Amino acid sequence: MLDTTTLELTKDSFVDKDLREHFSDLLYKVNLKRGESAYVYVLFEHKSYPEPLIGLHLLRYMVRIWKQSFKQIEGKLLRPIIPVVVYHGQAKWRSGIEFNALFDSESTEGLEKYLPDFRYILYDLSQYRDDDIKGTVTLKVMLLLTKHIFSEDLWERLPEIFKLLRDILDKRSGIEYLETLLRYITSGTDKIRHEDLEKVVTEVLEDRGGNIMPTIAEELMEKGIQQGIQQGIQQGLIQNAREAVIESLETRFEVVPQSILKRIDDIDNLSLLKMLHKRSILAASLEQFKEDLAKLME
Repeated sequence: MLDTTTLELTKDSFVDKDLREHFSDLLYKVNLKRGESAYVYVLFEHKSYPEPLIGLHLLRYMVRIWKQSFKQIEGKLLRPIIPVVVYHGQAKWRSGIEFNALFDSESTEGLEKYLPDFRYILYDLSQYRDDDIKGTVTLKVMLLLTKHIFSEDLWERLPEIFKLLRDILDKRSGIEYLETLLRYITSGTDKIRHEDLEKVVTEVLEDRGGNIMPTIAEELMEKGIQQGIQQGIQQGLIQNAREAVIESLETRFEVVPQSILKRIDDIDNLSLLKMLHKRSILAASLEQFKEDLAKLME
């Protein structure tokens, strides 16, 4: 139904400022073959576990897109939006791809026609074999790297991934692309040291890799200092969030089992801890909170 030759990338982003660490997005305008136009909204989830409320985030962003679109086409009906979610976490995606999956079916029985509903397209990269990932060199390399960025064996996979770049490095755009990939690796994982990354790039890409690395190393060193400060602040926020969850549970239920306290202490994701804090306030019982905790950690 889409005339893909008319895909036009817009400059807009609709992700909340406090969620940009976990999500990034792209909005495309496209013509339909029958003459009207529509949007394709792509949301990338950069987390090792799936966000259970992804449908709610999508709905909020889609409303923002419609509002902006309506201002631009006064007096006309809204354009359809096709939402696409790209996920590359290690945990299996278990959430339904329909918005109504967020509702309790028993409590909403008979009220279905009053509930908003839409479906999104899910691309869970963890469910694809490497051989199944096709396309141009740049697309394939980025998808493979995105798929394995959280993997323990990323180091072993990098040589094969970088070998795909050999044919495009003679072009300036190819070198810029490699620089982008290296920055993505250093910011997306702490499993690979810069020295090891330089070694694999130099070996796989021969002399071209060696010429690229010094400039990037200098930039990464400066960035690393800034990241160290940011990480220190982040760790403080995470510890405060853990304590807030535990304090809420102890205030409401007095005695909290050590097993629950241990699981909370092991969580280092600020967004997840914020969700748990809300659950600790709203849960009807400690058992219900324990169930909520298990679901969020799946």
